[in-house]
Amino acid sequence: MPTEADSNEGAGVIRTAVDEAALLAWLHTNVAGFAGPLTIDQFNGGQSNPTYRLSTPAARYVLRRKPPGAILKGAHDVLREARVLSALEPTPVPVPRILGTCNDPAVLGSDFVVMEMVEGRIFWDAAFSQVPRDERGRYYDAMNAVIAAMHSLDPQAVGLGDFGRAGNYFERQIGRWSQQYLADDLAGRDPDMDAVVEWLPTAIPPDDETRLVHGDFRCDNMIFHPTEPRILAVLDWELSTLGHPLADFAYHAMMYRMPSDIVAGLGGADPVPLGLPTEEDYITAYCRRTGRESIADWNFYMAFSFFRLAAIFHGIKGRVLRGNASSANARERAEAFPRLARLAREAMDRCMAR
Repeated sequence: MPTEADSNEGAGVIRTAVDEAALLAWLHTNVAGFAGPLTIDQFNGGQSNPTYRLSTPAARYVLRRKPPGAILKGAHDVLREARVLSALEPTPVPVPRILGTCNDPAVLGSDFVVMEMVEGRIFWDAAFSQVPRDERGRYYDAMNAVIAAMHSLDPQAVGLGDFGRAGNYFERQIGRWSQQYLADDLAGRDPDMDAVVEWLPTAIPPDDETRLVHGDFRCDNMIFHPTEPRILAVLDWELSTLGHPLADFAYHAMMYRMPSDIVAGLGGADPVPLGLPTEEDYITAYCRRTGRESIADWNFYMAFSFFRLAAIFHGIKGRVLRGNASSANARERAEAFPRLARLAREAMDRCMAR
């Protein structure tokens, strides 16, 4: 994994094998202007879908594929990711350009997508400590502006009106992630997670909205300009769907409360000495950009978001135990699951005590 503020160079040894000859033949036929020879490296990130850097003398590309072997139904759908990226290309939401897709298992054994490689910086540190203190707030403002722009899109107008089901987002998501958690006997159960799974369906707010949601909007899923506080591409759209925008925004805002050794987060540190906006100010900026006066039931949205990430980590734990985890740091994520389940329960307790 690259260090914070590193470029997106973090690629190395191939952990999930690729048939280079078959891929090379496919690229020559399906990607305009492609010319070998080809060098392949696998990125160290990418928990769910193995992701590779494809290098030629004239250009570099990114290949993202569905992992081989047994997987949960509906998971790891890289072709679905390609659809949303293509739909967003003409919008204010910055994304990589899709260059080709393949659903023929005879090529690599699973579906895959080839896209342009966007050159820039990936920050793994939510404090943006590698940039000057007086510039850090502008990086937060850039993230705030992009997620607000995404939530301001009309899904129907960009061709994504059928990208998910409208309405009852929380009921469906709680059911989906709870079922996935409960079904994975190999990864085991956790008392904190069990408590949250039982409580969440009883606390869903009455308001209901439908917008395009990213599902994993964090600073380390973005490529920033090499020198400016500007986002060039938002990555990892595997979890995107039509859903409630406040669930998506709360998941993003978990960075204020998330320990930095789990995923990019401030761990509850005071953001002001770090040169960052407070959580309240960040919420206010989002509300201004999306035409809201405020966000009611904020604690519920945070509790739901911690639960959802805990469920994702539980899935990573299952893949580690089955031996088909695609990321080099998947075992660390798996070991962090109980802590994340505890954070989910603490958020639930704060919500119930309101």
